[in-house]
Amino acid sequence: MSKRRFKSNDPERRQWQNPEEILSGAGLRTGMTFVDIGCGEGFFSVPAAHIAGKGGRVYAIDINDEAIGQLAVQVREERLDQLIPKTGTGEDTIICEGCADMVFFGINLHDFEDPKKVLSNARIMLRPEGILVDLDWKDQPMEFGPPLEKRFSKEKAMDLMKSAGFRIISTGEAGPYHYLVIAK
Repeated sequence: MSKRRFKSNDPERRQWQNPEEILSGAGLRTGMTFVDIGCGEGFFSVPAAHIAGKGGRVYAIDINDEAIGQLAVQVREERLDQLIPKTGTGEDTIICEGCADMVFFGINLHDFEDPKKVLSNARIMLRPEGILVDLDWKDQPMEFGPPLEKRFSKEKAMDLMKSAGFRIISTGEAGPYHYLVIAK
């Protein structure tokens, strides 16, 4: 699969993935602080900003300067002052210590050079009662998505989370192509 970036209003992706439903279902609420690691052009960050509202805060981090630039344009156009786009790697970025209510990985944990380091950084950013959410590709053949050998099975993702000090709270499906793991 090419490294296609999905915008928050991408109608093609919205046919098979509803970011508002996923985020609300995972527990995102008004006033929360949300960190989106590997946000791309904001497919989840923008809806998170709408859910968190003006009293919340959304940090959107991606290694791709162009994607962050596009997201910054949308932030200005929609006056989403609570959404802060930032260029950086998941391995090197810690926005804060103990500030986040939710750290989110949207179909990308398998893309990081060092997923254990990224998860350790997420743990530093989370409040004691905060949650980690991993939405990722099911490890089964399908017409799109990353190659099967690159995907993390749900079990592998959970093992990585446990090795970073997380406790799995729930697992489930998120549409036809993805699973969702929530941890504390």
